[in-house]
Amino acid sequence: MESLVAWQLRELGGRAVPPGNLHVTLAFLGSRPGSDLEPVAVAVREAAGRAKRPELEVRGYRETRSVGMLVCDDRDGRAAALADDLFGRLEALGVYEREGRPWLPHVTVTRFRRPLRLDPELPALGRFSPSDAAVYLSRLHPSGAQYEVLESFALGG
Repeated sequence: MESLVAWQLRELGGRAVPPGNLHVTLAFLGSRPGSDLEPVAVAVREAAGRAKRPELEVRGYRETRSVGMLVCDDRDGRAAALADDLFGRLEALGVYEREGRPWLPHVTVTRFRRPLRLDPELPALGRFSPSDAAVYLSRLHPSGAQYEVLESFALGG
């Protein structure tokens, strides 16, 4: 984490995502009623418990209209398998609909109002392996999104 934060400071303009907010998003659910929390947490817990820890490696930097991200290679396919399992569980609950494009493992590292059109040197992170899956609450503030981990579950049980 420290080397990623140092890279952000060195290479990125705009608003760097704070260290506590760095994560690989599996599924974004948008605004949901509080009554959805428990079934969503159960779905994440069950998918995480069945998953094997993935190995990811940064392969590039990409910008959308509002964020810059580090795109990762899912070297062993385990991250995609976890995402697919979770998507199925969330769809069965009626709280999620898969996007038309394939899931892309990435870490959002900066946010901006206008694309920065950066071409940064990639961070030398090597392979990394997330240890858990979490249910986040995201609140929008003028300074950017604030994330709160509501529940976290170890990958592989």
